[in-house]
Amino acid sequence: MVEKEKLQRLTDQLIKYTENANDTYEEVREAGKEKDFFSEVKPFADQVREACMEWETGMKEWMKEIEFRHLFPEQIEQTAHNLSDVAVQAFFPKTSYKRFKSHVQSIEFILHNVKAEIARILS
Repeated sequence: MVEKEKLQRLTDQLIKYTENANDTYEEVREAGKEKDFFSEVKPFADQVREACMEWETGMKEWMKEIEFRHLFPEQIEQTAHNLSDVAVQAFFPKTSYKRFKSHVQSIEFILHNVKAEIARILS
């Protein structure tokens, strides 16, 4: 049984993680200094990766039960993967600005579509 409300909360959490990663990247880029790997990068990246894995598994399971408009399992998989990458890249000022922002934009696009679809289905 898919816990739909939990997936809704996880989607919101992933949106917050994306915003946090984007803010961190802006700070790090402006300062030009990397954050400490073990005290800052790894804890955040592990948290995000765990949430992404749980969300991806739940969403793909739910997508087997019901058809989501304009969303496909591959997009869920790619979004989870991209967010896990962004969670690490955000801490390094040498990360390509264009590539980072492009990933953030696509992650946010899919997550907001998922959020809208969940709201539509649950209402």
